[in-house]
Amino acid sequence: MPKTLVRRSALERESRQGCAPRQRPIALVELIITAALALSTAVAATAVSIGMARADVIAVVGRGDGLPFSIGLCIGLLLAATAGLAASAAAIPGRN
Repeated sequence: MPKTLVRRSALERESRQGCAPRQRPIALVELIITAALALSTAVAATAVSIGMARADVIAVVGRGDGLPFSIGLCIGLLLAATAGLAASAAAIPGRN
């Protein structure tokens, strides 16, 4: 098969497929992901604040019955510590 025929068929195939979709720059993708993370964090903080207001947590602690608040605080600190350990383990270079 002559080389000109092979080249021409490759050019025809490329012209039929059209242009390749333009890729977004990585900085734009990171910006969109960061904005989405900030928005979801704000929504979660709002939901927690509304939940605390509806549960009347501050009034319970003010009356002297702080046991439910302290249990919730301990569970929250335990989850935060677990997330911190997982993040620090993932940040160690060369360790899989």
